[in-house]
Amino acid sequence: MANLNEDFMYQVLEIVAEIPVGKVATYGQIATLMGYEKNARLVGKALQISGFYAEGYPCHRVVNSAGRLAPGFARQQDLLLDEGVKFKENGCVNLKKHRWEA
Repeated sequence: MANLNEDFMYQVLEIVAEIPVGKVATYGQIATLMGYEKNARLVGKALQISGFYAEGYPCHRVVNSAGRLAPGFARQQDLLLDEGVKFKENGCVNLKKHRWEA
């Protein structure tokens, strides 16, 4: 089980930094890449509280497993649209088209 500490947050941000423009990753995908397959929620929590650590990182490119946007992140959809990411009618990112294949 991973612990939510500064090292964990930096590991999350290092992976987030690799997500290319026009692509998205899921919380679970990031957790798996870190070797913590069952810690998707912890990845989400790390991104939620990362604050100034995350400045300059493309955190807007991270969505949940259904392609839903982060609650309370009002600009996320606009940032993704600016990068050419398409959304389905239900407001979720089209993961078949935009999921990052890391």
